[in-house]
Amino acid sequence: MSETPIRTGSLRGIMMRGPGLAETLPFYEDMWGLKLAHSDDGTALLRGTGSEPFLYGLTEGDVFGIEYVHFAMPDRTQTDALHAQCVAKGAQVLGAPAEFDDWAGGYGFEVLDPDMRRLRFRTEARQLPEEPDWSKPKKVSHVVLNTPDMEGVQAWYEDVLGFRTSDYSADQMVFLRCNTDHHSIALVRAHYASVNHVAFELPTIDEFMRAIGRMKQKGHVPTWGPGRHGPGNNPFAYFVSPSGFVIEFTSELQQIDETTHEAQVWPRDNPELMDRWMTAGPPTPAQRAVMQGRPDPGWPELAQRNRGAAE
Repeated sequence: MSETPIRTGSLRGIMMRGPGLAETLPFYEDMWGLKLAHSDDGTALLRGTGSEPFLYGLTEGDVFGIEYVHFAMPDRTQTDALHAQCVAKGAQVLGAPAEFDDWAGGYGFEVLDPDMRRLRFRTEARQLPEEPDWSKPKKVSHVVLNTPDMEGVQAWYEDVLGFRTSDYSADQMVFLRCNTDHHSIALVRAHYASVNHVAFELPTIDEFMRAIGRMKQKGHVPTWGPGRHGPGNNPFAYFVSPSGFVIEFTSELQQIDETTHEAQVWPRDNPELMDRWMTAGPPTPAQRAVMQGRPDPGWPELAQRNRGAAE
């Protein structure tokens, strides 16, 4: 019998990069409901109402995409064990666990997934006092990634990082969990690697609806939703940010009982299973196009480009 793999603790959030991202900061503060926690050297870190130091980061870069996906580990022992597991599985680890010298602090390491996305694992990070605020996001619920090798990347997240499969959307999408949340990462079959969308969780369904109302009052309407997904059973409302990234409000994500849950395949040809409220309808071609995202070359290519520019 094989040993149970060390599991990733939880999703903290994500750092995005691209040209002119700092100029979009007012959108996230004035409309989306996040609050600036820290900024320096072309990077802005935005917090929610919980204790995480930041949920969503914006950093300047010449290519739109993911700077890193940010995960939490419970302690140094589990962090070291996950690092050892990554090394044993042949993953591209970017150094040994060590103290981080950024504002969030803490201890951890980084690894590249098969699509060359940088993943950061951190424990003992800075914690902020919670600031409950009606209809403002509390945490990042999930990150959805487009990939040209859905099965291969799925197997990697399961084998190397201890994720488990919760459900499938036909043969086009797989939902992966690292804790009781139905999914923290989801993968979509695509022609190239890119970010599909990032979902922010509101604590209650009333706050979810009020957040949509706030956006509409400020002249920013959903591009898809509100509705309620089949897989995950979570309500959704998708918007497009000024920089072209797709972001989502959600709430009430299904909680998984590990002793009873069995993954199922949700068909995509039954509208009521795709949108259980039947309020949103299927995504439009324009919505599907923006969720395909812009091709993301990944971390090594960017690092090599930066080194070449310096030389």
